[in-house]
Amino acid sequence: MIRQSLIIFVLLLLLAISFSWPAAAQDTNSFNLARIKYSGGGDWYNNPSSLRNLAEFARQHVPIAINPEYDDVEVGSPDLFDYPFAFLTGHGNITLNQAEASNLRDYLHNGGFLYVDDDYGLDEHFREVIQQVFPNEKLVELPFAHPIYHQVFSFDEGLPKIHEHDGKPPQGFGIFLDGRLALFYTYETNLGDGWANPDIHNDPAAIREQALQMGTNILIYALTQGQ
Repeated sequence: MIRQSLIIFVLLLLLAISFSWPAAAQDTNSFNLARIKYSGGGDWYNNPSSLRNLAEFARQHVPIAINPEYDDVEVGSPDLFDYPFAFLTGHGNITLNQAEASNLRDYLHNGGFLYVDDDYGLDEHFREVIQQVFPNEKLVELPFAHPIYHQVFSFDEGLPKIHEHDGKPPQGFGIFLDGRLALFYTYETNLGDGWANPDIHNDPAAIREQALQMGTNILIYALTQGQ
């Protein structure tokens, strides 16, 4: 359901794009998403259609100034600071050296937002890495009432279940920096697979729709902080 306050989000989004993240834009009215490239052997590059499909879906439902094409950005690159929203996924190992961990920490402390989706097999490695990046912070499970679940579309029972994995209920975790949700991590759902082209995973249309709707919520929340 589209919320009546959507226009407020759009205005805030346009302001954020215009004044906070100019370098990410291809022109004065649009910006790109970033997909995080990392070392360790994990397939950070899987589902190349996912972010593109999410951007196109979001543009269909929200007048958002987003380019459908995204950029692959090294986790340790200063270019990361040119993007308001970064996405990280994979099935396996992920490693960060000290410089990469510091770069990601600074990015998040300076207003960036990272969405991490466990594509089955990432969980234990990501949890180790996030402890390296934020040794004094903990991943906190978000309640279903959190605004990230109620942006453009309402998910009163939290994350939708897209793929079975271990059959556990999906969970959404966050890291808050100075009261701001800077990192959102989804486990046992696999939204990114649901964003991929229909012939990749053969998910039913209704399941893909739920994944794209929740992805739009995350994107809009990241750009407006739920205001």
